Amino acid sequence: MTKVHHRYAEIDGQRLFYREAGAAEAPVVVLLHGFPTSSFMFRELIPRLADEYRVIAPDLLGFGLSDAPAATEFDYTFDALTDLTAGLLAELGVTSYAIYVQDYGAPVGWRLALRSPESITAIISQNGNGYDDGFIEGFWKTVWDYQAEQNPETEAAIRTALSLEGTRWQYVAGVEDESLLSPDTWHHDFAKISRPGNDEIQLKLFRDYATNPALYPQLHEYLRTSQPPVLAVWGSGDPIFGPEGAKAFGRDVPDAEIHLLDGGHFLLESALDETADLIHDFLDRRVRSVR
Repeated sequence: MTKVHHRYAEIDGQRLFYREAGAAEAPVVVLLHGFPTSSFMFRELIPRLADEYRVIAPDLLGFGLSDAPAATEFDYTFDALTDLTAGLLAELGVTSYAIYVQDYGAPVGWRLALRSPESITAIISQNGNGYDDGFIEGFWKTVWDYQAEQNPETEAAIRTALSLEGTRWQYVAGVEDESLLSPDTWHHDFAKISRPGNDEIQLKLFRDYATNPALYPQLHEYLRTSQPPVLAVWGSGDPIFGPEGAKAFGRDVPDAEIHLLDGGHFLLESALDETADLIHDFLDRRVRSVR
């Protein structure tokens, strides 16, 4: 039985929680979660990868079991979240790794890659956008309006994403058989983002998300120049990042492996076996065999 360790590390004065499994000498895979969840989303994937890989899944600051200092005490930006993630990897002695990015994990992962392209052995994007393609306006207009102007109307609209129903919607939208999904997931996430003051953290990150598309040209240049192995495994019914976001990787990495599966934003909840098999096979061929 795979042993998954649940650990903490202090990085730049912040206590970060992370899950870790696998042999210390194995190739490393770093799992970067999205909004509104945490490393909890990888609870079933980690044991499936840890037979051949050292798997590290941190909770970003403000999420899960990591510290969540008030937004008045810490400047929550994707740059700052990347600084802490890079600090954690340095603390763990990790200098070479594949990244799995989903939702908010993508802008953190892209920043890690741009800062240290030689460290990235492969990229797995599961509904983690790196292109303007794939942004679905029906969801993003609320975010864009709030980024453009913060007023009572735009804030009230964006706060629906912090409600229990808004959290549930992210899980169930695009999933044909909702009975496959455990309600534990959205109740777990909602409890964490409902902690006193966490709403202001999330609002700050909604505003800062505007910095991410501005990085895309640099990301595309990195992909064209470095040609890292890329797997885009996507829930085709995702109402936030549509399938065009997956297909776009093929423009800059011609041999990118692109799979559109029946599912939504959180593909590991409804298509775990198929997704895990694709990831393991990809890593075996493109990372472990090369190593």
